[in-house]
This record gives sequence, C-alpha cells and structure tokens, in this order.
Amino acid sequence: MPFFEKGSVRIHYEEVGSGYPLLLLAPGGLNSAIDGWSRAVFNPLEVFKNDFRMIAMDQRNANAGESDGPVETQDPWDAFLTDQLGVMDHVGIHSFFALGFCIGCSYGLGLAQKAPDRVTAAVLCQPIGHRPEDPDVMFDSGLVWGKELTAKRPEIDMSTIETLVQNMYRKPADFVYSVSRDFVRSCQTPLLVMPGLDRPHPHNVGVEVADLAPNSERMDPWKEPPELIPQVVERIRAFLKKHTPVAALR
Repeated sequence: MPFFEKGSVRIHYEEVGSGYPLLLLAPGGLNSAIDGWSRAVFNPLEVFKNDFRMIAMDQRNANAGESDGPVETQDPWDAFLTDQLGVMDHVGIHSFFALGFCIGCSYGLGLAQKAPDRVTAAVLCQPIGHRPEDPDVMFDSGLVWGKELTAKRPEIDMSTIETLVQNMYRKPADFVYSVSRDFVRSCQTPLLVMPGLDRPHPHNVGVEVADLAPNSERMDPWKEPPELIPQVVERIRAFLKKHTPVAALR
C-alpha cells in the first residue's frame, strides 16, 4: 500500500494502468477516497486501465480512506490541492489530466488555477455548487464527516471541524467554492463538463462552468438514462486522447 508522506501528512494512493497520467479526484465530499470509485456511475480505474496511467488517492482524513494529517482550517482548499500535487511530485509526474466527480470537480478547477502549467485537461462530472435557496448541503455533509472523524480522533474537536467547513463552503458561499467565476472565464485549460442533477450537484452550476470557460465542452444529459454511460466513457476517452500532448504519443 503506497503512501506519500510529508511532515505530519500521510496520503495513501494507488496507480493503475499505463499511458499519459490521469489524476482521479474521487466523489464523496470530505470523505473523498479511492473506495468511492466503486460506487460511481462508472469506475475509471476499470474503464480506462488500458488508456492512462491513473493515480487515485484517499483524501486527507477521509473516514473511508487510509490518509491522515492535520485538519487545516485556514485555507483548506489549498491544503488539499497541495496534497494532490505532492502525490504527483512523489510519483514523478509533472503534467497530467484530471478527472473529478463531485468535490473532485472543485479540486480540478483549483488545480487548474494553482498549477496551470501542469493540468493538461480536466473532466468535471457533476460539480458541486452553491444554491442560494438550499445553501447548507455541503456544509451539513461536512459536519457529518467531522462527527465521525472526531469519534476516531479525540484530539480533534467539533469547533475545529466547523471552522474547516465554514472556510470551505461559506467563505465564499458561492459558485463551486474553490475558484471564482472570474478565474473560470480566464481558464485556458480544456474542460469537459457534465452537469449534475441533484442538491449537492446543481445543474445550473455545471452549465455555468461550461458556459464561462473559454475552452470547454459540455455533455448534457449524461447520467440518465443509464444506457448513456458507455457513450460517456467513450466521450471522455476521446476528449482526453484529443488533448494528449504530441510528445507523449512518440
């Protein structure tokens, strides 16, 4: 079981397949972990194992995973992005694709902002987002995660958890939380966006990401009916192959 360790942070990751690198950013909110892919509408670790060198990871302190570290409250989005880039550095990868579900979409956009020279293209499947009429979906899910974490880690208290989720989902309580609309308008990273259809993954937020980004494609609908999923997999494969750098094909 490979781990990336830096200071008090210890991140479990796995590698599957070969080809151009693809970082997988799992669904599950603050419980984002490799295990989440087994319950997704498709499992990239299975369907793309002959196409890409995939790196999957358990997010720091995900209750379903094997990663742990301090609960970073001041800039939690950046802490998680730093973990992700640290894993890629650890396995010797500079440039890569990103594929995210749920919170993974906000991470994908955050990586495109933090390391634009490294993210070659990104696939965003059902981005999370803020709904003014239903503002607490992600905040409340973070508290549920935190209660389970504090039961296992008595040195962490709920006031620390509340500060973390406050800074993730209420500062600002807007858009995809991790980046601004102004960034997405300026983002040159090729994006394939698949809007969601439920409370944590508002359809209008996914559509807005696709409409704002200057180098984006949108697949909508994609999740229903289930018969669409093979087409979705092929669309993602074709999108990423199209954006594979020429040097990587030699």
